[in-house]
Amino acid sequence: MLRFVTEPAAPHSRLSRREWLQLGGLAGLAALPGAATATNPVPQPAPGHGRARSVLMIYTSGGMSQFESWDPKPDAPEEIRGAFRTIHTSVPGILVGEHLPRVARLADRFTIIRSMSHDDVDHGSATYLALTGHYHARKSSNPLPRPTDLPTTGAILHRARPARGLPFSAVHINGPLIAPELPAPGQFAGLLGRSCEPLVLGDVSREETLVPGLEPLPELPSVRVERRRSLLESIDSFRAEAADHRTLLDMSESYRSAYAFLGSAAGRRAFDLSHEPAALRERYGMYRTGQACLLARRLVEAGVPFINVFCNHGIRGQDKDPLDTDVYGWDTHNDIFEALEHHLLPRFDQTFSALLMDLEQRGLLDQTLVVCMGEFGRAPLVALEPRFAGATPGRKHWASVYSIVMAGAGVTRGGVVGASDRQGAYPRTRPIGPWDVIATMFDALGLDPAGHYQDSERRPYVICDGTPIPEIYG
Repeated sequence: MLRFVTEPAAPHSRLSRREWLQLGGLAGLAALPGAATATNPVPQPAPGHGRARSVLMIYTSGGMSQFESWDPKPDAPEEIRGAFRTIHTSVPGILVGEHLPRVARLADRFTIIRSMSHDDVDHGSATYLALTGHYHARKSSNPLPRPTDLPTTGAILHRARPARGLPFSAVHINGPLIAPELPAPGQFAGLLGRSCEPLVLGDVSREETLVPGLEPLPELPSVRVERRRSLLESIDSFRAEAADHRTLLDMSESYRSAYAFLGSAAGRRAFDLSHEPAALRERYGMYRTGQACLLARRLVEAGVPFINVFCNHGIRGQDKDPLDTDVYGWDTHNDIFEALEHHLLPRFDQTFSALLMDLEQRGLLDQTLVVCMGEFGRAPLVALEPRFAGATPGRKHWASVYSIVMAGAGVTRGGVVGASDRQGAYPRTRPIGPWDVIATMFDALGLDPAGHYQDSERRPYVICDGTPIPEIYG
């Protein structure tokens, strides 16, 4: 059954002085045993609160076009709808772009959110917004990462609730993300320091053992390993005296994490793709993003709470090597239809559908929140931009309205939340921001987004300013 949610925002009203006094008196009564508490209801958790053991983000770097994927406009003029047709999905009433046939058959496994909106229109700062939930001080720009940046989602998770039995709480795969020429801000621990950094892996399709050096050296007997561990513990005894030495603390945590991981055979095994059947590896796709998503599924099985797969690692690699599909990003200012039809959409269709099916067949989808999103979408006008490479038209950046997809961990199957207008230019229903998506992820993991974490100076920061999205749970 197709669910369309178009709930408007509740109107705000002003209270009179008498009403304020009445509320004050009732608040005082609420503290008495047996007193009525109608004016102070106990907050109820969102429907998906605590449903997820892991969050798996598929980050479509560069701005995936919603017109050719999740929110096509078949009745709009050609300069808006583009060159592609639309196809029906497994859910009556939901259409997607014609180059997503495998994903279309799985529409009864996910919900599309078609009313995402914000007002940052450049990759670097918009990536910061998407991965931290906060606008960058230099909105609509491409700033470099700074040690004073707010931390990425996985770093906050590591500080607020570190993973049990693992030296890290977050893994970024196919990173770091390059946008447009240098690593984008928002994907690092920032003010939380290196001890909270997500583990970053690059091209995982090149080596079967993805993290060199994890296997203990045969010439290093266990007694020497234990001696080194004891030495580390003795050195740690003076950490209280060095509490203000940020670098020293970071180094200590890094060594401790290394020992913890070296002592875990299960941890080493999680990174070894050679344990997967060849047929399954080919089903995901024997290319960077395909193998990155397969590794992400293995890390879900290993209990990693937060995994982010950058799809792809660069937003405009096609400018330098248009023949290498592996380097293509979703920033399709020009040549959009050639890039989508022959490079981006076929691989996305293969890999994303394989991931959803694999998670479901292994019984992991119900406990994994899958989020497929980018920093923004593309504009409701097909036009040639002379400042960019390419000979045929494309679409420029557009953040006023775009689409994302969520699945698993109680998310409604076969749903649509919100809508854009007829031209796909602005939200027709309540806008949802990246901050709300991040709040939903924390809430799914059982953390209150309104809670706080502390930096190394014990200064409190709110986990997230957004609100979990109740509509995705029907």
